[in-house]
Amino acid sequence: MKITGYRSLTTRYDWERLVGDANGVLPEPRTDVHLLILTTDEGLDGVGVGPHGDIGRVFDAVEGEDPRAVTALYDRMLNRAFKSGHAGSVFGTIGAIDMALWDLKAKAAGEPLWRILGALDRFVPGYASGLDIALDDDALVRLYEGFADRGFSAAKLKGGRDLARDRRRLEALRDVLGRNSASPALMLDANESWHRSQAVRYVTALERTVDLTWVEEPVRRWDAAGLASVRNGIRAAVATGENLTGLEQYRPLLDADAVDIVQVGNVWGITHFLRVSAVAHSRDLPVSPVGHHGNTLAHAAAAVPNHLTFEVQHLTAPIGVHIDQQFVDGGIVLGDEPGLGIRVDEQRVDAAPAVNPSVAVDGPHVRPSRAGLRLVPDAHFETSVDA
Repeated sequence: MKITGYRSLTTRYDWERLVGDANGVLPEPRTDVHLLILTTDEGLDGVGVGPHGDIGRVFDAVEGEDPRAVTALYDRMLNRAFKSGHAGSVFGTIGAIDMALWDLKAKAAGEPLWRILGALDRFVPGYASGLDIALDDDALVRLYEGFADRGFSAAKLKGGRDLARDRRRLEALRDVLGRNSASPALMLDANESWHRSQAVRYVTALERTVDLTWVEEPVRRWDAAGLASVRNGIRAAVATGENLTGLEQYRPLLDADAVDIVQVGNVWGITHFLRVSAVAHSRDLPVSPVGHHGNTLAHAAAAVPNHLTFEVQHLTAPIGVHIDQQFVDGGIVLGDEPGLGIRVDEQRVDAAPAVNPSVAVDGPHVRPSRAGLRLVPDAHFETSVDA
């Protein structure tokens, strides 16, 4: 079997609400979902999910090769970009290709990927995460009632800008999820919006009335000393890692004993997750994938010994995409379809050139100028998202 080419597709996901975090809110409820289809000379296609605008830089590393040699091809892609660097969008492109390669490998064997990777149990425990900072309190409760109906007893709130608001909303989540557990797991994600002393002060105040399981990205992702300082100053665990692009970027955090929950972004690919998981396991640390369309890492999460919980951001699929998984008992139940279990109805999605998402002027993917430099909450932000 040889890789012969690729197709780039774009579809949309309808959140049916605005989504965002402490850094901002997206302007509309529908967002783009990028799909990569790798083709082979035997008629099998492999599916990868995520932006892949830099595919021209690394595709020659896999073209004409047997896709079943996944890890070797992954390293060949990294080697193609080693002089100019593999971070950011290049790493995302490598991740999308890597997903499609694993999909092909499992399809060639006629097995779901979780079996190929050695998992025994198809159930992947998870937590609910609605990217919910734009919702008013009533809408927040309605959203998480839907997750509670699927058995979820853990949830992550987007916050970090207003202490009283976050406290009120965490307590509401605790009440909603209380139907499934006497002690629901509650997490708070600040998305790198604090400085280290602000983080300790904020979380310490919250912990007077709310038992937080973890605080996510309290300070900048590379700030090993700052993360260690926060970790030593609060009761909750510190979770981070979703935006680290490369195994080597975890080393300073692990050496500084700065992280309790090692996170990995879904868009960076399966091989990256497996390697980070092994390194974390060597330190007796759990791993937790951060959600994305298709939950592609769930197959790998089922196969590693130190998986803790998987972020589930939504309960439906993007337009024109079928995913062989269910959400029950507070987690993901993987199906038996070969590969990743992702089927794309190409009549319902758009063919598109392989480009990276355009640079936004604001919103959750743009760091505000005063992030980490606020003494008091930004009243305008709170008013705008509650409207």
